[in-house]
Formats: sequence, structure tokens, C-alpha cells
Amino acid sequence: MTNKEKYKKAFSAVCPSNEFSLEVEKMKKINRQNIFKTMAASIAVCMIFMASATVAYAMDVGGIQRTIQLWIHGDCTNATIQFDGDGTYSMEYTDADGNEQFMGGGGVAIADDGSEIPLSEEELMEELMAPDVEYEEDGSVWVYWMDQKIDITDKFEDGVCYVKLVKGKETLYMTVKYKGGYATGNHKYPDPKEWSAN
Repeated sequence: MTNKEKYKKAFSAVCPSNEFSLEVEKMKKINRQNIFKTMAASIAVCMIFMASATVAYAMDVGGIQRTIQLWIHGDCTNATIQFDGDGTYSMEYTDADGNEQFMGGGGVAIADDGSEIPLSEEELMEELMAPDVEYEEDGSVWVYWMDQKIDITDKFEDGVCYVKLVKGKETLYMTVKYKGGYATGNHKYPDPKEWSAN
């Protein structure tokens, strides 16, 4: 007699009870419910992952775009600006003549160790809100700050002009080198010797 035949003979007297078959059915039902719950949870996790990956992809590729109001040549202007996350921005707006204008910029800050750090969105916005100097084709020189437009053409002495800008409680002291850049200070006029001409 083989081992297989011995096992058959030994267990032929054992009969499974009805309770055992009911337990098997209950287990099958519970397993099906668990499978469906597991599948639903897996699908939800996949959808969340895909949604977050899409957001991350959009942020990596195109940055975040928003509409802001800022002063451009003395006019309050709606502009669409996109910060690219690497210290740069691009901007689109309609000028006073109804023409679409595009501009961009950016920069870096120099850390104590000499490494370059891309400017943050806040720092870029400060630059966009700062006064600006324009040299016109007719030879005139203008300072623009918020809603102010100041002709400084005849105010240069030895290639340097000092302009005090006041808006409400805010005061800026501006030093302009003719075609050599400018600097502003909150408490005094910056010394023109502190920066070199470009």
C-alpha cells in the first residue's frame, strides 16, 4: 500500500461539518470585500499621485502665472506675470496705446561664500515696484515711480542727480548717474562712488 492510499484510508472516516463550509463561504465573501476595498484604495492613491505629479510638472515647466497690478511709466497697469522659479520672470501687459508688450528679467544675490542664489518672487516684485530711470530719444531723462513721472533732464551736476521721492508716508532718496545706473535709500542719498558705471 502506498502513502497516498494510506492517507485516503485514514481520512475517509473524517467528514467536514456544515459549519466548516459556512466558514469557507464567509471567508470568500470577506476576501472579495477586502479585494474591492484594496482596489479602491489603490486607485485613489494612484489618482492622488497623478494629480500631484501633474501639479509638480506644471510648476517645473512653466512656473506659476498670475495677474498683478503695477505701475509702468506712471500708469497703473494689469500685467500677467510668470515667475519661473529660477530667479527669472516673464511679463505681458497692454500699454497706454493698446499695444501688447512683453518683458522679462531676473537676477541673483551673492551669498557670503560667493555663490549665486536666484532671487525669490518677493525680491523680483520689489525690483518691479522700484523706481525706474528712462532715457528718451529726445535726450530727456525721466524717473518713474508708482504714479509719479519726474523730468530730471536739467538736474544733473557733474553727471549725478539727486531725487527725493515721496508717496504718502514712504520716502525714497535716489541717486542717478547719467547713463551709469542709480541707487535708492530709505534714509539718505546713496553715495555715487559706491557703485561703478555700467
